[in-house]
Amino acid sequence: MKGKQLGTLVVAAAVLGGLGWYVRNRGAQVSEKARVGMGEKLLGNFDVNSVTALRVVSGTNAVNVAFSGDKWVVKERGGYPANYTTITEMVRKLSDLKVTKPLNVGPSRLSALDLVPPDKGPGVLVELLGADGKPLKSVLLGKKVMREGQDNSPFGGGGGFPVGRYVMVGGDAKTAALVNDALGGSEAKSEDWLSKDFFKVEPPVLNVIVIKAEATNSFQLTRTNEFSAWELVDAKGEEKLETSKAAQYGTLLGSPAFDDVVIAPDLAALGLDKPTTATVRTTAGFVYEFKLGKEQGANASIPLQLTVKAEFPRERTPGKDEKPEDKTKLDQEFKDKLVKLDEKLKAEQGYSKWTYLVSKWSIDPLLKNRGDLFADKKSEGAPDNPGAPIGLPPGLEGLNFNGK
Repeated sequence: MKGKQLGTLVVAAAVLGGLGWYVRNRGAQVSEKARVGMGEKLLGNFDVNSVTALRVVSGTNAVNVAFSGDKWVVKERGGYPANYTTITEMVRKLSDLKVTKPLNVGPSRLSALDLVPPDKGPGVLVELLGADGKPLKSVLLGKKVMREGQDNSPFGGGGGFPVGRYVMVGGDAKTAALVNDALGGSEAKSEDWLSKDFFKVEPPVLNVIVIKAEATNSFQLTRTNEFSAWELVDAKGEEKLETSKAAQYGTLLGSPAFDDVVIAPDLAALGLDKPTTATVRTTAGFVYEFKLGKEQGANASIPLQLTVKAEFPRERTPGKDEKPEDKTKLDQEFKDKLVKLDEKLKAEQGYSKWTYLVSKWSIDPLLKNRGDLFADKKSEGAPDNPGAPIGLPPGLEGLNFNGK
């Protein structure tokens, strides 16, 4: 090989080598640019107003929340209204989320961070969907990062608490990162996404009627006004209403809540084919009629259906010797109050088409038996303080006769 040819080959090799170095380094630069940087927004510049639906998938569970008509609804619960605050907080949280630490991991190491799609592993997939039903952004939520708790309490306790989470955007390992938010509330549980607005029995209550399958357990309580004592209607023999036990009915269901909504309810399985019924009437003229089923599941939830009616005056009766200037003011106040009552009635009548599961404790007074309302009977002939010796002078009943 001639010297000139050798020189040409050396030059060519140098050029090719330099080109290879440029390509490799250029590729590395592109790769690094593809990775989300520390402090950058996880989703980049994202328009939250373009989101019209949200899907959360975990294992075999899925929740689909979508904007329908004029409100957000949960599809898995028959289009029941969704919690708008929960939705907007989740969307904005994801949109504003910044990377705490980018991760340089390959696909084989994603499983250690639980960054595996729900159809193959423990990851939780959150998809933000557009008007066409296609994902605008999808975020895979992996393992939570825990911080050990510090509890100096003499009673012990403590334990870890989540301070961050591993995430990945669009199924691309280059976007794997750690964020400083555990993204709580992103569970694929339909009940967690429901609007928990509910009816509210405005106290005071005037009348309560509970009818059970066993007629001997049914009862009716009534009073003439909010300050009068409760009376047991049709009290029999020695039945004596215990004042402290009856007092709870004055503020009955002042802050009710439900756990879930039942779709296509099986009335027999829920015990609503032969329910306990309860009617509650308030001083404002609202009448609530309830059907209560039998306990369901480990949480002992009670199936509940309700109907709401109202009977309140539509015209104000002027007071005696009412001044003209007072009449105008009082008439307007009456009209304003009537508008609010009508709005409350309309809203609460909307709950009548659903079947709810409510916590047993929240409606416990309506589950009472007739005998539960009476004063506790003492054993016949038993002294007031059976632990004190007979004949002990008053005031010394609490003495311990062991010299103390």
